[in-house]
Amino acid sequence: MSESSASALPPGRHQPENLSLDSSCFSSPPVNFLQELPSYRSIARKRTTVPNREKQSGTLLKPTDSHSSQLQGGIAENLNSQSIRKYALNISEKRRLRNIQETQMKYLSEWDQWKRYSSKSWKRFIGKAREMATHLELWRKDIRSIEGKFGTGIQSYFSFLRFLVLLNLVIFLIIFMLVLLPVLLTKYNITNSTFVLIPSKDTDVQCTVYPISSSGLIYFYSYIIDLLSGTGFLEDTCLFYGHYTIDGVKFQNFTYDLPLAYLLSTIVYLSLSLLWIVKRSVEGFKINLIRSEEHFQSYCNKIFAGWDFCITSRSMADLRHSSLRYELRADLEEERIRQKIAERTSEETIRIYSLRLFLNCIVLAVLAACFYAIYRATIFSQEHMKKEIDKMVFGENLLILYLPSIVITLANFITPMIFAKIIHYEDYSPGFEIRLTILRCVFMRLATICVLVFTLGSKITSCGNYSCELCGYNQKLYPCWETQVGQEMYKLMIFDLIIILAVTLFVDFPRKLLVTYCSSWKLIQCWGQQEFAIPDNVLGIVYGQTICWIGAFFSPLLPAIATLKFIIIFYVKETSLLYTCRPSPRQFRASNSNFFFLLVLLIGLCLAIIPLTISMARIPSSKACGPFTNFNTTWEVVPKTVSTFPSSLQSLVHGVTSEAFAVPFFMIICLIMFYFIALAGAHKRVVVQLREQLSLESRDKRYLIQKLTEAQRDMKNRLDWQ
Repeated sequence: MSESSASALPPGRHQPENLSLDSSCFSSPPVNFLQELPSYRSIARKRTTVPNREKQSGTLLKPTDSHSSQLQGGIAENLNSQSIRKYALNISEKRRLRNIQETQMKYLSEWDQWKRYSSKSWKRFIGKAREMATHLELWRKDIRSIEGKFGTGIQSYFSFLRFLVLLNLVIFLIIFMLVLLPVLLTKYNITNSTFVLIPSKDTDVQCTVYPISSSGLIYFYSYIIDLLSGTGFLEDTCLFYGHYTIDGVKFQNFTYDLPLAYLLSTIVYLSLSLLWIVKRSVEGFKINLIRSEEHFQSYCNKIFAGWDFCITSRSMADLRHSSLRYELRADLEEERIRQKIAERTSEETIRIYSLRLFLNCIVLAVLAACFYAIYRATIFSQEHMKKEIDKMVFGENLLILYLPSIVITLANFITPMIFAKIIHYEDYSPGFEIRLTILRCVFMRLATICVLVFTLGSKITSCGNYSCELCGYNQKLYPCWETQVGQEMYKLMIFDLIIILAVTLFVDFPRKLLVTYCSSWKLIQCWGQQEFAIPDNVLGIVYGQTICWIGAFFSPLLPAIATLKFIIIFYVKETSLLYTCRPSPRQFRASNSNFFFLLVLLIGLCLAIIPLTISMARIPSSKACGPFTNFNTTWEVVPKTVSTFPSSLQSLVHGVTSEAFAVPFFMIICLIMFYFIALAGAHKRVVVQLREQLSLESRDKRYLIQKLTEAQRDMKNRLDWQ
């Protein structure tokens, strides 16, 4: 131990003779000494500049207050309502507080004692239940192993994938309980119930014709086509909307309204998805909001708190080192670009904005070209889908059926590479380049689904040479248009899974073999090993989840297929990560990753709600299939159900949905929003004050250490003179 370290030890243990000297070093009045602290000087300076805040500043940053006494005082006040375990105290202090708590219990009434013991037992039970629930988590061992080998960034992707599995499972259970279960119970005579057929209505016979193709029995490969496209033997199953052509299920005491249940299941699973995503994203949003306020601490956070202690692999540790170096270089580059922006002349600013405008026009042109290609491919596929199967070979038929999916997949594969090339010429900071590229890719992937759905909607509502007034839609081409939209979503889901499996088996694995055994070739060295890019993989599964949200209304079993698909993707991606891919050098923090994933998922949900709302409220329902054949639109089942309510309840519903209620409700919501904005501003000011207090405390400690060092030096000099 060095001499200075020895001198810093408590004098009562090693140098008892120096006790009087230590006290003499601080013989000056304590008030004068405390007035020299930086925090006290800051308070005094504030009192002279802002006298009206003297009391508030003095109470907030009073240097003579003891932190331990304040903490123990707060604990003593909240001892009855808070758990001692949550306080950062040593064992002896916690035991002392527990003894105080037990002593207080003796003076309480029997009722209060019972409530205290019941509350404590309930909290203990909740804690044990949560601990057991963590052991029942899906893929808990696998995800922890990935976290230990590759860090929290990649682990967050697999946790997000697990969340989507659970979400789709819950969506399937909702649809199963509300729609499938009553139908299955009646169909297989499990309960004493019967189907209520849809009453006849003055509808033209031509609108009720729904020919289901049975040509799949002729050719041996037709079963494969039906399985991949949802046609043939799958078309009239519970997989699609057209199978549920009944008005309800009649039990002994009541009649189950299937059309209403079908609509409510869609509203429930969309609302549940929204609430669940928002709830999970709140925590990540708070962390990102706090970090966005600490630009001045960016370098310190990366150097002193940037290490991921879950990493146990040497290669991942080296990768984390390079990632931190990359982040520091990116921060320095962003600082250089900010300085460059500040030093730009007006001519340079005009030039760079003109270049960005031109490049963004190119981006829009690329997006427009992709959307037009999807539009043309969808129209071509729909027009030739009714061609007789014996007039085309197996490959031609499959190509016609999957043409929109193929074009969408090619667009999703090509456009990110174009965007990555364009972004280099726009002169943005590295961090903003990544965010803007991801934003463009998100828009591209999710907008392609909307383009497909709206193209189908335009074909459904346009009748070509003859009028649509008879049925309200193109009954000749789409006798049951909901089922055919469900088939398109089904094909997108299946084709996306096929592409993921094909890329892993026929691209990633051969690439890994070439990099391993042919590494001396220059072409292979330039190609390199496949990177496990987190944003690209996330966009892929969000794309699949958006398809599931849109298609669940038209194909009720699609959430179950999505659940199985994501389970397969989990094991495929885990195998690919462990054996064929290397982690990307641009790593994500777990908090940033979770918030980014949920934000993209929320965008996908909003885009899924738009076509669903239009199809349920604007496009006429099919008259040949489905539970809404007697309604002009799907939404009409709600007014019909409200009309069966008692008159008082009808008046209440009409009042709640009227403008007289909407305007005051909107004003109240605005007032509540303004209140929370003001509350957030007050919390922000408190956070600023607390940060300033932490800064002053660190300065006080540094000042005290300096004074202590000077006192020890003076004491040593006195001993030398003696």
